[in-house]
Amino acid sequence: MEYRTFAELIHTVKNKPRKAMLAVAAAGDEHTIEAVLHARDEEIILPVLVGDKAEILTVLEKLGKNIPAEDIYDVPDPAESARVAVDLVRRGGADFLMKGRMETAVLLKAVVDKEHGLSRGGIMSHFTVFEVPTYHKLLAPVDGGMVTYPDLQQKKCIIENTVETFHAIGYECPKVGVLACIEKVNPKMPETVDGNALKEMNRRGEISGCIVEGPISYDCAVSREIAELKDFRSPCAGDCDILLAPNIHAGNIMGKMLAVTCGAKLAGFVVGAKCPVVMTSRGSSAEEKYLSIVISALVSQK
Repeated sequence: MEYRTFAELIHTVKNKPRKAMLAVAAAGDEHTIEAVLHARDEEIILPVLVGDKAEILTVLEKLGKNIPAEDIYDVPDPAESARVAVDLVRRGGADFLMKGRMETAVLLKAVVDKEHGLSRGGIMSHFTVFEVPTYHKLLAPVDGGMVTYPDLQQKKCIIENTVETFHAIGYECPKVGVLACIEKVNPKMPETVDGNALKEMNRRGEISGCIVEGPISYDCAVSREIAELKDFRSPCAGDCDILLAPNIHAGNIMGKMLAVTCGAKLAGFVVGAKCPVVMTSRGSSAEEKYLSIVISALVSQK
């Protein structure tokens, strides 16, 4: 299975027999609550709001909406609200998390807490997926938000986190392109050396459940015609699902170019913990927050 659009993915989530439970930390934020209620009204999730109850009720009144009283936890302090939301997931009271009006570091501190958090012992990375008007299916450039300058082992972990997420939404064998500016190994370009090493790991079974190609240039990764012109032969050529960036800057720039210049829709969240963690930025649109909730709901139920 592969998805061409977010609409197809939304259809899949809506047909799930059980609705995922979402715990929102520091939930007294209008745009966050608006996105959460949109997903609830679409019968995709059931929300639990943790934060300053007075602020939450004010927002709900402004929006003309209601939440059952038992699903609002009055925890005004942001750090404590993060701990309560994380504990809800640990105890089975929620399937995944979302950041409201708080600093990202505050929620992450609660998530990675060794005794009471949701860490699985590996690295966490940022998962983003785009619906690009000029591409034939959803495309995930990673990691543009968490791991700054990944070494080879960290790149392997980012691939594994991302592939696991694709498996959770129904893909059997996603195609991964390890990006560089050329398609051949050059010892003076570490990105090409890493790309080849990750490809060999995949061939040996050290990275499984996907096809890894590297090094591969962006144009060959997303255009079969250009790959043919360059005589670059690979099952990933022009058909990648995942694009592994060499560092956070390349991943972040690639994502913003797709969204701002190319008009792509996007969703994003943190993966590698025991559940998805939705941490959209303050500049994120209501649609981005909604789509991030939708995909996280699907992943959390896997």
